[in-house]
Amino acid sequence: MTDIRILVGSVYGGALMTARAIKHTLEAEGYAVLVLENPVLDDITADTSPLLVCTSTTGQGEVPANLLPFYAALRDQLPQQPGRPFGVIVLGDSSYGDTFCGAGELMEEALYETAARKVGETLCIDALETLDPEDEALPWVREWVSAVFPQE
Repeated sequence: MTDIRILVGSVYGGALMTARAIKHTLEAEGYAVLVLENPVLDDITADTSPLLVCTSTTGQGEVPANLLPFYAALRDQLPQQPGRPFGVIVLGDSSYGDTFCGAGELMEEALYETAARKVGETLCIDALETLDPEDEALPWVREWVSAVFPQE
């Protein structure tokens, strides 16, 4: 069984609910999915599974408080993850202008610095246009999984 780790950053629960919907959907399709609500660096250094970041954006394009310690440790320690596949789903509000979905950009940059390999385009979900983020996330994640595991 193929394992996928979802790193969650959530303020009001939208990103967490989206991650749980992804877990439910992918597990029904035969994947083992671990949702990490308060990830720590050991969650990725002790494993080689593909990573999916599912985060909201807070403040002025910042990483949510529950994901911030992981992000800071990732930036400080830069544990090398050469070729490790990752994807990013980020929830935001386009009325914030330039900082729209900024947390996703920060996480992407940090993972690039570890030599991880991004698969697919970042999915930016705008709260002004979408009431249920999982409606956009589920079709996207199916494409992402197909790109990460092309033979399955």
